[in-house]
Amino acid sequence: MTQPALPIGPLVDPDPALRPERITLTGRFVTLVPLEADHADALFDAACGPGRDDLWTYMFDGPFSDRAVFAANIAQKAASTDPLFFAIVDNGSRKVVGHAALMRIDVVHRVIEVGNIMFGAPLQRTPGATESMALLARHVFETLGYRRYEWKCNAMNEPSRLAAHRLGFTFEGVFRQHMIVKGRNRDTAWFSILDTEWPPCGRAFEGWLASENFDADGRQRRSLAALRPPTA
Repeated sequence: MTQPALPIGPLVDPDPALRPERITLTGRFVTLVPLEADHADALFDAACGPGRDDLWTYMFDGPFSDRAVFAANIAQKAASTDPLFFAIVDNGSRKVVGHAALMRIDVVHRVIEVGNIMFGAPLQRTPGATESMALLARHVFETLGYRRYEWKCNAMNEPSRLAAHRLGFTFEGVFRQHMIVKGRNRDTAWFSILDTEWPPCGRAFEGWLASENFDADGRQRRSLAALRPPTA
């Protein structure tokens, strides 16, 4: 083959990635199962009601005060294939405490996004919240064969930006005036993990989630960032 005169990228395996399916992903703290319409009541209890409207500030929908309206919303999400929604089930209580989705699925270019992440109050700031993200990332890279795993959020959503950094995503920039959400402008911050970056990231998740990383009171001994090798 003749070498091109202009610089181009390296050759890549042309085989497509696998399309995610409705499967169960089991962890130590949480289990991810396909979202179903009958998960609505438990999710409403975890994420709706007085004092919980802030959970929905940066979401595309909500907040919800009516169970029937919320149930219709969950039924619509459960029927979707892209985004493909997973319910997050707490292994201790067996209650559904949140949801997340794999979305913008591009099997040809092997790019996929995690989004529509809603952690109900019982899930927030728990090991299960981190584990739910680790389970999806491992599935995307190690089972489905994607090259690029994306995280996007409203650029004003500081908690989401901090979470992306903590989980090992690399900030790539802001798309200005990217969307109109609930009648307001949204600039979107973009983050990603590449397949070449996943192995050390995956090992860090394993180390952080290990039982020996938590003391008797459930406090972490080492942070997730401390378990990842420093970047250049």
